[in-house]
Amino acid sequence: MSAPLIGKTALVTGGGRGIGLGIVTALAEAGADVAVADLTLDLALQGAAAVETAGRRALALAVDVRDAASVQAMVRRCQDEFGRLDIAVNNAGVISIASVRELDEAAWDLVLDINAKGVFLCCKAELEVMRPRGFGRIVNTASIAGKVGFPDLAHYSASKFAVIGFSNALAKEVAREGITVNALCPGIVGTGMWRGDDGLSGRWRQPGESEEQSWTRHQATLLPQGEAQTEADMGQLVVYLAQASHVTGQAIAVDGGFSL
Repeated sequence: MSAPLIGKTALVTGGGRGIGLGIVTALAEAGADVAVADLTLDLALQGAAAVETAGRRALALAVDVRDAASVQAMVRRCQDEFGRLDIAVNNAGVISIASVRELDEAAWDLVLDINAKGVFLCCKAELEVMRPRGFGRIVNTASIAGKVGFPDLAHYSASKFAVIGFSNALAKEVAREGITVNALCPGIVGTGMWRGDDGLSGRWRQPGESEEQSWTRHQATLLPQGEAQTEADMGQLVVYLAQASHVTGQAIAVDGGFSL
């Protein structure tokens, strides 16, 4: 089995579940040692277990990406444990579903602080250890909601549009330093944003329709391929970007053709 990332180390925030766990698993299976960071140590340990199952070294870290000191401590621990940082995936994020009329200031601030400010703080700290070595691969998790606005997700869409713009600008700042910066834009993945009565498939269901029926309908109507993407799909792109020395400043959608 090919392991193109043998000898590389990676850091993934929000790596304990969902898309983050899919990315962690793919990186480890490709040969990377992985530091898994999440809001709680219990969540981080879930991701670390996947790394160890793949036979790679793991480090579990608790982090609050809204807090600069917490982020800096995370990067220092990664550097101390592995001696280097080659790949950083800034994936930590939150979502809530509300129309602008329903949305309050606190919900807006929480989503923007974690999804946008968190990416900024992580990139800033990661570049401090990547720049002296003249090498780095940064992937920031955005969304197709950062390319196409969704009703009931104005605040989330704003945060993900910010991630794409920030990533594009930063890529140009570090383009001659051996560091690439790209944005991953997941499409319709069967995680919390879409699934369940509190997800979009629940909120947008038609009269008499179950959540499962709504989920099936949205896949069929929104996606040219007719089926949702998976966490593993996201991991595949990250593994590719970790190897691609001349792909930078891009916002790449893994969305079954939705944003064409």
